[in-house]
Amino acid sequence: MLKPVGESGGYGIVIGPKASKAELEAAAEKLKADPANFISQPMIGLSVSPTLVEGGARPRHVDLRPYAVTGKDTWVLPGGLTRVALKEGSIVVNASQGGGTKDTWVLADDA
Repeated sequence: MLKPVGESGGYGIVIGPKASKAELEAAAEKLKADPANFISQPMIGLSVSPTLVEGGARPRHVDLRPYAVTGKDTWVLPGGLTRVALKEGSIVVNASQGGGTKDTWVLADDA
């Protein structure tokens, strides 16, 4: 994945394995012209979760963003923010790019 450093909202991202030849060539030209303006990262496989969309429950890619609280000790809060790619086949979970959020449920044994 190639991302411009000054952008937000999922704009300007090029996902190599999903990009067309023309998109890859355009990204290469931008990268050559201003290499300090880009970061790259490996593409990871996102999990899928049943998601209620028009037409019923369908699998959509999701990522879970847990929250850690640091003070004298550090702990991870139960739950977190689960972002979902609502467009079929998309791996971009950013809300600006058609993504959304899902409820995140944490079930605990009270024993």
